Amino acid sequence: MTRGAGGMSNRDRPKGNAPVGENAPALPIYLDYQATTPTDPRVVEAMLPYFTERFGNPHSQQHAFGAAAAEAVETARGQVAALIGADPREVIFTSGATESNNLALAGLMRFQREVQGGRRDHLVTVATEHKCVLESAAQLEREGFAVTYLPVDRGGLIDLGRLEEAIGERTALVSVMAVNNEIGVIQPLAEIGALCRARGVTFHTDAAQAVGKIPIDVEAMKIDLMSISGHKIYGPKGIGALYVRRRPRVRLEPLFRGGGQERGLRSGTLPTPLCVGLGAACAIAGREMAAEAARLRALTDRLYRGVAENLPGTQLNGDLGRRVPGNLNLSFGGIDGDRLLGELRDLAVSTGSACSSAAVEPSYVLRAIGLDDALARASLRIGVGRFTTDAEVDFAVERLVSAVRRLRERRGQEASPQAAGAGGR
Repeated sequence: MTRGAGGMSNRDRPKGNAPVGENAPALPIYLDYQATTPTDPRVVEAMLPYFTERFGNPHSQQHAFGAAAAEAVETARGQVAALIGADPREVIFTSGATESNNLALAGLMRFQREVQGGRRDHLVTVATEHKCVLESAAQLEREGFAVTYLPVDRGGLIDLGRLEEAIGERTALVSVMAVNNEIGVIQPLAEIGALCRARGVTFHTDAAQAVGKIPIDVEAMKIDLMSISGHKIYGPKGIGALYVRRRPRVRLEPLFRGGGQERGLRSGTLPTPLCVGLGAACAIAGREMAAEAARLRALTDRLYRGVAENLPGTQLNGDLGRRVPGNLNLSFGGIDGDRLLGELRDLAVSTGSACSSAAVEPSYVLRAIGLDDALARASLRIGVGRFTTDAEVDFAVERLVSAVRRLRERRGQEASPQAAGAGGR
């Protein structure tokens, strides 16, 4: 049986207009690797025994079943730590990056208020952060904390000078996303970490889109808190981690109470299979990241060149040089992104738009880098990954180019004088 990206068979895929040819890719083609990644079969294989044969509670170590599960969890903790240059005791398992981000921001700021007397009540973050960081910051504002939202330049990068100016005597925490989930830009983590350490401020980074894709060293980069997501690195959904520095020690107030697991920061029974899956995904990334990054850069360049050379005026959003391998965010002036998605039923891509109530709003990230609403709505996020093939990229280029051309032709026809007068007397 022929299998395409992610190991899905032709029979299992939704029906599309399949291209003709023995080597034609199976449809639809998955090109949304920033949204999620398929779980690597090697990760699934590592997880399976912990659903059935080794099902013990890792916190019930009085017997062999619990001891085996606890050992597996600690092995996974070590695998996560090894990928980021941390001590395994600094890795706290969570349900994912959203929980990790909330624990980092709310946990640190509330600790400052409740235990340290609130002498430091100021948070600095960035306007293009993930919604879970921005919403957590907004909640902290409602609780009386001060928050500064830094702008970004047209490439999506922060200005280190403006960051330094924003840090004051009352600043407790700086939170800057390592790699933006929409436009793929990589922030200067080492420089931010050095600045924060020099000013005695805790540095947190949401690294859900960075870990396993680019080298991260929490010691060299002076990162104090870092959020990790399993399903962004070919691991399972529902598992993540928060790196919490031990020296100099970072203190957090837990989000909820319970049995005191995970150093008292995250109570609850750990899901052993998911922990094992995250560890296995990190171990694979550690071995294969460099080669995979080179392959993804080549695929991304191939896709971008194919589109840009055939569609003059295509705009790449986000800094070209400081960009994670595998991400493209492209704007096509003169068309509507939702209509474009309707023309691309064979490609799994996203517009970057977010639904708020009944209205579809342009991406706040694209607006933050200077795009007007019309161009932001005419944008696509395209993500290639571990299971993307050359044939899939070439097919995607052909479909994307032809779809944009069709929409522009229709728009021209609708705007012509003949079309304008067709509905007259």
